[in-house]
Amino acid sequence: MQKRKLGNSGLQVSAIGLGCMGMTFAYKPFPEKKDMIVLIRKAIEQGVNFFDTAEVYGPYDNEELVGEALAPFRNEMVIATKFGFNIQDGKIVGVNSQPAQIKKVVEGSLKRLGTDVIDLLYQHRVDPNVPIEEVAGTVKDLIKEGKVKYFGLSEAGANTIRRAHAVQPVSALQSEYSLWTRTPEEVIIPTLEELGIGFVPYSPLGRGFLTGKMNENTKFDSTDFRTTVPRFTEEALKANQALIDLLAKVAAQKNATPAQIALAWLLAQKPWIVPIPGTTKLNRLTENNGAAAIELSSTELREIDDAAANIKVEGARYPEHLEKLTGL
Repeated sequence: MQKRKLGNSGLQVSAIGLGCMGMTFAYKPFPEKKDMIVLIRKAIEQGVNFFDTAEVYGPYDNEELVGEALAPFRNEMVIATKFGFNIQDGKIVGVNSQPAQIKKVVEGSLKRLGTDVIDLLYQHRVDPNVPIEEVAGTVKDLIKEGKVKYFGLSEAGANTIRRAHAVQPVSALQSEYSLWTRTPEEVIIPTLEELGIGFVPYSPLGRGFLTGKMNENTKFDSTDFRTTVPRFTEEALKANQALIDLLAKVAAQKNATPAQIALAWLLAQKPWIVPIPGTTKLNRLTENNGAAAIELSSTELREIDDAAANIKVEGARYPEHLEKLTGL
């Protein structure tokens, strides 16, 4: 798989990364740990060297899983993890990016990942009670100490990105971006381009919707996060099917799948965009990584954009209490 540079920072990763969250968080029932170690190592065989985790995924056990799976290959891998939440009794209770908390989280993450340095450290969500300059300054200190290599933000607004970048260069922004979540195109992507910051879209397949394997009759486990998301109600799934029909039409022309077209579309937007689709299935892993070899012509991209412009996506991407934590 070809490599991409995340902005001007010198951070180079595989064109498609692997989001590991769903292996231990949000999408119950979870698979066996040993099976996920096999999957992560299969990703490496397919050219992936960029793996995304976070303290809160689990919490804690996702980092342990990723650390164990990557241990034999650590020097060739890029591990991204995140700080920014308070965790009490295994539950997330609000955001916390106080400098002491950041340092404490980093020590825990280093231990769980079994490494002496975090390649890319994101602030998971902006903390309104801590100036972003303080957050960036704390990460700057951690970089000087050799505990962190690169600084990232997640779901931050343009002003926050600029202020952080002025203190410690931001290497990457991780935010939701896909054919059915295009908000970043308005202000965020131009800001990143101006500042030389890479973009790491999470949920690039719309939490599974853009694979074309769902419809209004799809039933989720009662513990599945998607049962709380307005975009996954029966009515919204039915209304948003037009997007799948579009992807399926292009996929048929390219001898590909809807998921591959959705990822290839993202890759075609900018050379410094690196999506991190998540999966727990080996066949899906291979399918997703195959998107890196698909090239969409300017005509095909224009046709997709023209058709997508006429499709109104129904439903919010998060329940209301979580939507408030996003800065876009």
